[in-house]
Amino acid sequence: MAELGLCSRREADEYIEQGLVKVDGVVVDVLGSRVSPDQHIELDRMATMTQNLRVTILMNKPIGFVSGQAEGGYKPAANLFTAENRYAGDRSGIEFTRRHLNGLAPAGRLDIDSTGMLVLTQDGRVAKTLIGDDSKIEKEYLVRVEGMLSNEGMALLNHGLSLDGQALKPAKVSWQNEDQLRFVLREGKKRQIRRMCELVGLKVVGLKRIRIGRIPLSDLPLGQWRYLRPDEKF
Repeated sequence: MAELGLCSRREADEYIEQGLVKVDGVVVDVLGSRVSPDQHIELDRMATMTQNLRVTILMNKPIGFVSGQAEGGYKPAANLFTAENRYAGDRSGIEFTRRHLNGLAPAGRLDIDSTGMLVLTQDGRVAKTLIGDDSKIEKEYLVRVEGMLSNEGMALLNHGLSLDGQALKPAKVSWQNEDQLRFVLREGKKRQIRRMCELVGLKVVGLKRIRIGRIPLSDLPLGQWRYLRPDEKF
């Protein structure tokens, strides 16, 4: 079910246990049931309605907030999810309610020293799209650096570096201006851009995520958030 994009693995377990999953028209309520590739899997209308009520928010995270749970005395970005911090230009038409905090989790991380787009979602389908093992969603960053970058170093940033004993996927790295680089990545290892820059002799002094997939940060103010609109897809 997760591979088909119907829901997350956790949600699949819940729906199966609740009898909300059918295979070839027959309810399957036993976890671990085997299904062949040619069989048809469908969710009950109640499960689909539940999914459609789940929200995803886009936030312009400031420095000093962590993406997930509070750690090291720092507050989680979800603390900014209040009516007062909602972007005045939000055109989603969704009414704010505190229940949208239930199960709201970051779909990807943005380290404490970085700013820019952070996605928090209640929807397992969105999380799988952005951070699933087979995700191909691009993430774009503007990175202010100090130091000298050679032609060889630029080539290595685009392809040829390894972190944690694993080769990195090809990236798209270019100069935005004389002291700022533009990175486009399809993966997200811990502090990846900062570590990549260190390997080629650069120090990162500022990092901002400006796009995830087809959705740009645009004019969303720092510290504010908005709902993902029904017509928006990553």
